[in-house]
Amino acid sequence: MRADSRPTFVFVHGGSSNARAWGPLQSELALLEHRSHAVDLPGHGDRADHPAAYYRQPQDVTALAAAPSPLRGVTLQDNVRHVVGTLRRLAERGPVVLVGNSLGGLTISAVANAVPELLDRVVYLSALCLSDSAMLGEPWDVVDDNLLDALAARITVPGVQDPGVARLNWRSAHADPALFAELKAAIMADGTDHQFRLLLDSMDPDENYSVLEPAALVRADGFGRVPHTYVRLSEDRSITPAVQDYMIRKADELTPDNPFEVRALAASHVGYFSRPAVFAELLAGLV
Repeated sequence: MRADSRPTFVFVHGGSSNARAWGPLQSELALLEHRSHAVDLPGHGDRADHPAAYYRQPQDVTALAAAPSPLRGVTLQDNVRHVVGTLRRLAERGPVVLVGNSLGGLTISAVANAVPELLDRVVYLSALCLSDSAMLGEPWDVVDDNLLDALAARITVPGVQDPGVARLNWRSAHADPALFAELKAAIMADGTDHQFRLLLDSMDPDENYSVLEPAALVRADGFGRVPHTYVRLSEDRSITPAVQDYMIRKADELTPDNPFEVRALAASHVGYFSRPAVFAELLAGLV
């Protein structure tokens, strides 16, 4: 028997991010008397050995490119094992709601497939939800006018040797006001410049895009057994509303008897960082 009927929210971060990004939202949830836990996926966060050159000023771009990545050899299965281990401990104490943002959607999908019995709900905050193998390598039938892809290409550090790893020099935006403004418009237009500086300083340089693999596709016999909510962010310029709607529709075709419960917020891609109270109220309302 579970010890408590109140849920624990478990947060999975997006690309180039870590558990710190959820701090403001966790504080607001605590004020609403909800427990939460934010995971650092393997190779991310405070315990990962990030390149020292990323933090030095002035930056040595050559040294930054040459440094090994803490994500070397990390797979989607490593992410799943890490999150499942956390869920097993928390599920002994009550219901668990798994929440992911952006690239973290791939991990929460794989976790929902693996251990649907441990989850009371899975929530996608403008997160990737792939339900068809064609979505891994073929063009999507949707207009994607996002602002982030081109900007990410501009801050990508060339010459990184670790397979599947992209290294993004987010901190370069501090010295380039135009780049700072463009990144803020793409990621967190509804926040202040100060908030965006805090977010930039919290971000990890590396991300492992080899997690875009077949095991990240939602399955009817896993994900399809769990109540699932998609929080559609209408002001998102990183994963645009049209792309969010496409993913929702495709997933609903896979699980027509258990479609997404869709909630809407007029918020940016990481609005949970800049406007945490709004997101806390929405999550609390789900349970």
